[in-house]
Amino acid sequence: MKKKILIVNAIYYKKISSSLSSEAKSCLVDAGVMCSEITVPGVFEIPVIISKNIKKYDGFVALGCVIKGETPHFDFISKSTIDAIMKLSIEYKKPVGNGILTCLNVSQANTRSSTSGSKRGKGIEAAEAVLEVLKSF
Repeated sequence: MKKKILIVNAIYYKKISSSLSSEAKSCLVDAGVMCSEITVPGVFEIPVIISKNIKKYDGFVALGCVIKGETPHFDFISKSTIDAIMKLSIEYKKPVGNGILTCLNVSQANTRSSTSGSKRGKGIEAAEAVLEVLKSF
């Protein structure tokens, strides 16, 4: 049976999320798995979409970006989102590749979101992590 993976992509930073998504999809398609994508406004909405779809898919790839501003909002959003994703992964025993960038500025986010030279983008890394974990199931 072919594995099914859902990409949940936060599109607050459209250029960054587009790059992450395109690389993750390419990686998953090349691996021969079925993949679908749901977009959400920001990373905070990723866990609820994974939770709603937890029984329909074998694994998930969470993509998006949070860029630090002048308030503690960055810290709260980043920690609560990552904690919720980890809790879902452990509770339901389903892998979730974390491709959520937590960056200090847009330049850093652009660099981390795409492949250049010998460096792989975080979208690929998140997709590969899910595929690797699924091998042990």
